[in-house]
Amino acid sequence: MELKINNQTKQFANDSLTVQALLDLEIPEKQNGIALAVNNTVIPKSSWNSHPLKETDDILIISATQGG
Repeated sequence: MELKINNQTKQFANDSLTVQALLDLEIPEKQNGIALAVNNTVIPKSSWNSHPLKETDDILIISATQGG
């Protein structure tokens, strides 16, 4: 499966990934304080386990930062 993540194309062997499965592969250590959109639609955290990803989906992962 080919996905575009933060403007970088990546290949995955698995053809059936959910948002949560993708995050477990890409950023297993830091999943708090992030927001995620698939094809310009924000996916709420409550749906990450059930939202399926499709070939060529465009995914944006944003991490919250602190500061002022």
